[in-house]
Amino acid sequence: MITAALLRHGAAYVTPFAPAEQIRTFFAEAPAATRISSFFLLGSAVPFGIFTVTIVSLLRFLGVRAAGTEIAQLGGLTATASLLLSGITASILSVSEVTVSTPVVKAIAFFSFLSGGVLYALGFGLLAAGVSITCYFMRLLPRWLTAFGFLLAITGELSWFSLIAYPANFFIPITRFAGFVWMLLAAYSLTRVRRTATVASA
Repeated sequence: MITAALLRHGAAYVTPFAPAEQIRTFFAEAPAATRISSFFLLGSAVPFGIFTVTIVSLLRFLGVRAAGTEIAQLGGLTATASLLLSGITASILSVSEVTVSTPVVKAIAFFSFLSGGVLYALGFGLLAAGVSITCYFMRLLPRWLTAFGFLLAITGELSWFSLIAYPANFFIPITRFAGFVWMLLAAYSLTRVRRTATVASA
């Protein structure tokens, strides 16, 4: 994100809800920034997918046999696929032959936003809900961290309403950036629980 902003020379990122010609001009004038940002967006799907399967495997190792793990896996893989789709489609907007068509640019930009924004937030909400609800009943995470996960699950699912109401887009960056913090904290806490369980078994 920072690299792409520097390559745009400080120009503000245009949203897919902006006028079509403004969107076309933005991408036509910033092909390098578009290519770099889509490169990193696509790459972020790999560690996210690894995190998903790892945390689900960790929950099963700790004895969780509830449907919450399946919900978490579904949500995590959905979010992973959304990052792949968004990164691939966004990279198309760095091709000069594509950016000469205003309707095509508008459509691709909107699809990239829906997949990397709305679909990602929905998937992440399911991931956070699945992990949090199982950890709540199994007492695997601190209560405040479980509550944090439930809050992210709610914001993630509320982002769905951005399809019909523009203000609901506010929930997408909350889910994305606060969710990254939650992922780190949840992974650290569950790793400590696993270490304790392993020592106890030994």
